[in-house]
Amino acid sequence: MGTTTPPRTLAEALRARGDESLAGLLRARPDLLNPVPNDITQLATRAGTRASVVRALEHLDRFALQTAEALAVAPDPAPYGTLLSLLTGDGLDDGEQRDDAGAAITAALPGAVAALREQALVWGEDDRLRLVRTARELLAPSPQHPSPTGLGPTVAEATAGMSPGRLQEILAATGLPATHDPVSAVAALSALFTDRARMAELLDTAPAEALSVLDRLVWGPPYGEVTPNPAPPVTWLRDRGLLLPVSARTVVLPREAALHLRAGRAHRAPEPVPPVVAVAAERDPQAVDRAAAGQAFTALSTVEELLKLWDGGGPPILRAGGLSVRELKRTATALDTTEPVTAFWIELAYGAGLLASDGETDERYAPTPASDEWRDLPAQDRWTHLATAWLAATRTPGLVGGQDAKGRALSALGPELDRSAAPDVRRRVLALLAALPPGTAPDAEALLARLRWERPLRGAAPAAEATDLRSRLALWALNEAELLGITGRGALAAHTRALLDDGGTGPGAGVGAEGRTGSGAGRAGEKKAAALLAPLLPEPLDHVLLQADLTAVAPGPLDRPLAETLSVLADVESKGGATVYRFTPGSVRRALDAGQAAADLHAFLAAHSRTPVPQPLSYLIDDVARRHGHLRIGAASAYVRCDDEAVLNEILADRRSTGLRLRRLAPTVLAAQTDPGPLLEALRDMGYAPAAESADGDVLITRAGARRTPPRTPPAPVPEGPPTPDDTLLGAAVRAIRAGDTAATVVRKDTPQGPPANGPSGALPRTTPAETLATVQAAAMTGATLWIGYVNADGAASQRVIAPVRVEGGFVTAYDHTADEVRTYPLHRITGVAELAEDA
Repeated sequence: MGTTTPPRTLAEALRARGDESLAGLLRARPDLLNPVPNDITQLATRAGTRASVVRALEHLDRFALQTAEALAVAPDPAPYGTLLSLLTGDGLDDGEQRDDAGAAITAALPGAVAALREQALVWGEDDRLRLVRTARELLAPSPQHPSPTGLGPTVAEATAGMSPGRLQEILAATGLPATHDPVSAVAALSALFTDRARMAELLDTAPAEALSVLDRLVWGPPYGEVTPNPAPPVTWLRDRGLLLPVSARTVVLPREAALHLRAGRAHRAPEPVPPVVAVAAERDPQAVDRAAAGQAFTALSTVEELLKLWDGGGPPILRAGGLSVRELKRTATALDTTEPVTAFWIELAYGAGLLASDGETDERYAPTPASDEWRDLPAQDRWTHLATAWLAATRTPGLVGGQDAKGRALSALGPELDRSAAPDVRRRVLALLAALPPGTAPDAEALLARLRWERPLRGAAPAAEATDLRSRLALWALNEAELLGITGRGALAAHTRALLDDGGTGPGAGVGAEGRTGSGAGRAGEKKAAALLAPLLPEPLDHVLLQADLTAVAPGPLDRPLAETLSVLADVESKGGATVYRFTPGSVRRALDAGQAAADLHAFLAAHSRTPVPQPLSYLIDDVARRHGHLRIGAASAYVRCDDEAVLNEILADRRSTGLRLRRLAPTVLAAQTDPGPLLEALRDMGYAPAAESADGDVLITRAGARRTPPRTPPAPVPEGPPTPDDTLLGAAVRAIRAGDTAATVVRKDTPQGPPANGPSGALPRTTPAETLATVQAAAMTGATLWIGYVNADGAASQRVIAPVRVEGGFVTAYDHTADEVRTYPLHRITGVAELAEDA
């Protein structure tokens, strides 16, 4: 769709666009869709608001942003040639001794201008390029907000308010003829500074010290302080307008003079081409896949161990939310990892919907019911669930241990860990890794440089860019990807490439009944990734190796029933490629307390050991079983019962029992002034093997109770701005905007009260109820199209173009061109009608 005359406003430029171009604008700037604009004029107004323009600028790459910054210091409007010369320079030497990047800039500039046009930041033909006013205000140099170009104000801006006499003095010092008014004086001085030949002649007469002063200001900042009695070089520059006063002690280098000294370049180092992601190492792709699979298995084991650790009820929740530092350290010790890594595993399990608050009065963290379903899945499916949850999560465990804006510590599982940019940064980091050949590990600094080029910080210094949030998110993403098995030895694994190719999604509503995650969008990628990972994961074993030193070695991962039983019967001594379990009297007693008999333990070990059961282990089980339950403890407050009086005499004589305040009730019964639980633990610490009994005298079997939260959904990611609309929504929005624009701009016939409101005010038509009814009935019979004003039940007024079909019962049924559908309107809500002109 084109126009015969150049657009005069942004609204006219948008109106001349095709539907695909408008859809592209709404896709790139989804904030413009909330709510859908009524017409093109409202769309243009919204596209020029400060919040929307700031968001659009933040999503530009570095060269597109540099192009917008160059337009901000160019005349308004600026021809394409002027913009090109601001980026490439005029070809003369500026003393920078750099490689000429003019060809690259010339090749990249059309794409940058097209990107700015697509996002409605620039409009107009190539001979009259205009930056939208809000963007110009944001990017143009000012004392409060210096421009990244390092340029200062123009001569006209810097001399605003200067006395006419002072302007004539500057003209005389530069050898220019006097003028009759300040406007022509400013124009003459600007013409001198933009004339390469005359400016060169003026600078040839400058003292060497004056040129040194200009060299310090030329690339910014352009402001400098002067004393009440400045040095002769500064006086020479000030007298000739090369330094103009901003205040009594501050001077500025005018923009035109700075551009001459820079050979016409707005930026010191334009970056038209994105930095190449350098290669740090090239490795065997199969070795990378094996390393990633090994780390994926470690990730699964660690998350399972965390769930088991908190199985009976995890740590309490702080009043402000989150996990205390003490509990984080305790969990890190139990998992044998560092605190930052532990925070990552906790947040990963929480983000995957495996951990949550139990919601009780004494609120604690505990596994969710979905965690049981997750543990029943095959290992490869458990990994894809964790990986997709990590990709979509906005929670950022790397922030744990830091401080928020108010100086408060950020805790694991706390409420302040969401960062909306995290998913986008993770996916972009992995996309750059996927662009490298298989087995290739990138250089981290080169990767960060590429990310900073793609999403630069507007107006930030290089030192600030190195520590900005996106750079830290990228480094955390690399570290977390290695921990999770997304990468292996720094390179992207094959199963991750499959997950990314099909757009793996987040966990959605958690693990379902079929053991899958999310919606159907990423199922293909998850299945493909799981199929590639499955052969690389170790198969669970159904046996251990018993040794004579009361240890058992698991040479690999164990079947879940075997691992659970063995973890009750023995204590984990060390982990790694093989897990070592140690049998102790306490661990054997724990198994007996859980209801196992000595014969059951012997049979279990004989069935699952590839080596004969060592005699010391058999003796240990029999000895603990023989003493187990010899003492019985019940509730009186508490009592101790034993058929052997000598044992009770021994307990009474032991000084360690003094705190229990025991006294004999009968030859075989002791009473204690403490609860059964502490009494049970105290006697076990003294070396006995008591057993708790019920009121009926039966031995109580103690099993660790599995505590579960009510069903919970995973935490919803916090989006970074409005979501990207799909094609269906974009098509409907464009049709609605076009129809609304037609309703607002169509030519109408005169109403009985006078000419219609076709002006920019967009006033609703006004007719009497009788005239409205007559006009609508006539249009229904003739098939004419009407322009109406309508006020809905909420009091919102709008303009619509309708084709009435039927009028009855106080309602008109019509095809609404604005909504592109048939609707029914109450006649009493129509403020007025007007027929469309024949040539509309």
